[in-house]
Amino acid sequence: QVQVVESGGGLVQPGGSLRLSCAASGSILSIYAMGWYRQAPGKQRELVADITSGGSIIYGDTVKGRFPISRDNAKRTVYLRMNSLKPEDTAVYYCNADSLGSDYVRHNYWGQGSQVTVSS
Repeated sequence: QVQVVESGGGLVQPGGSLRLSCAASGSILSIYAMGWYRQAPGKQRELVADITSGGSIIYGDTVKGRFPISRDNAKRTVYLRMNSLKPEDTAVYYCNADSLGSDYVRHNYWGQGSQVTVSS
């Protein structure tokens, strides 16, 4: 069994900051990449940021320069620091772990989602 658990969402004023954390555990042999996606009401899920085990990073266009992503491979944990938050950043943020399972099959494991609301 695999668990992907997010924490750190909440309500913040425009211009403020939040940090999201996500830890993967369970029957995982290795993790290729971990990342964050978000989905706002009425919109498709979109990439926020993704980081491989080797440290390669990609960012969604709307968050470049504002949301640095980092990772602790030993802890199987990924972090997203969200700075200069805007109302349009309001969404449910999902963590993803692109992993090799104990069945030797590649899986995308998802967290349950964490609500981030940017509002005054």
